[in-house]
Amino acid sequence: MVMLPQVEHELHKRRRSRNIGLLVVLLAFVALVFGLSVVKITQGDMMQGYDHRPRASMLPKDPAPPAQNAAPVAAPGTPAAQQGVAGASQGIGQ
Repeated sequence: MVMLPQVEHELHKRRRSRNIGLLVVLLAFVALVFGLSVVKITQGDMMQGYDHRPRASMLPKDPAPPAQNAAPVAAPGTPAAQQGVAGASQGIGQ
């Protein structure tokens, strides 16, 4: 049995070159993500991501923090705010 050399069609050549190009692009992307991850991890400082919630460690320091035992204040428009601070503690639970 004689085997003839198989001639590759032009369509297959173009498809192979596109696949090789896509492979190069994907490998470059993977290398970029890996490199950025390595740099971020090896910096060593306390990095925090943004997860849509405020964090006390990321907020600036308050130059005049409130007193530790400040009296509670009723919200405007509530019955406790209309009665005053003294009436607020008596009107709860009735």
